[in-house]
Amino acid sequence: MSFLSPWPARSLSRSQHHLLCFRRSFCATRRPRQDESKLNSQERLQREIEGPEIKQAELGPLARPLGVTERPTTLLKTRTQKVKELLTDSEARLNQRRHLIKEVGKGYYYDMNMTRKHGGKTWIAPKALIREDKALYLPNIKGKSIDTSEEKNTTTMCYGRITVLAMLGTRMSEVHVKGFVDPTNARYASHPLYQYVQVNLQENLLKSLLVKIFISSLRAVVPARLQPTYLVSSQNMEYVRDALGMTNSKVGYVYLVDENLKIRWGGCADATPEEAMSLETCTGVLLKRAEKTTGLHAGKKSKTTEEQSGEGS
Repeated sequence: MSFLSPWPARSLSRSQHHLLCFRRSFCATRRPRQDESKLNSQERLQREIEGPEIKQAELGPLARPLGVTERPTTLLKTRTQKVKELLTDSEARLNQRRHLIKEVGKGYYYDMNMTRKHGGKTWIAPKALIREDKALYLPNIKGKSIDTSEEKNTTTMCYGRITVLAMLGTRMSEVHVKGFVDPTNARYASHPLYQYVQVNLQENLLKSLLVKIFISSLRAVVPARLQPTYLVSSQNMEYVRDALGMTNSKVGYVYLVDENLKIRWGGCADATPEEAMSLETCTGVLLKRAEKTTGLHAGKKSKTTEEQSGEGS
């Protein structure tokens, strides 16, 4: 008996040791869940707003022409025409499905979260013009000018002129656009074939109403000479956003449009010195080509242009 008595005691101590190890490992795996369950609603909301950690991938140059394939027109399609086109055109249905699937996958704070990645910048502006045979069209955008509240559209405004068009929507986007266009405006503002168009796009109904209510504040901020080409628009742009590269509603976008309504250059978010210089250079190239086409020299203004500048001052 004395020989066999130690074995039950040893087996019992081993069982107790295994039980203790199991309890420690169980508590160790359970503790994070308990800590997570103690998060209050404010912390959970903060986590939802901030979103997952975004990896800072390197930015690349603009990889494709911006714009739509169809030449813009001022004629609006009726509801019947839109439904008929959707029913008969299989490509239009596929594009709509892709768009809906992409929108469903986005969260409410998606655009704000994406501003944490390179400040919302998604591409680097090209150093040279997009070739005319490869360039695509600027879709028609309608809005009301802030000087007279007259209904205008970009197709009529931009045809036959070299246009730097800025898409705005937030205070941050105004800062972005200013970094791009200031050198170009300073150099070519007096050129008869050049114009600077700003589109304050507010697709949200409430924000659009607020902008219209405080239109007088915009008039106080925007110089008088730029008010005729400053449009406030509530047009739904969701089906052309991807075509224009406008993937983030919080940042600003700038497009260089030639006299045939084709987008020949584009920039987004914070402008680098190289990008601002590129816009200025490309605008000068298009203006020189337009001068040869129209027979107008840079140093000479038409009588109409002089009258307009006199009215603006």
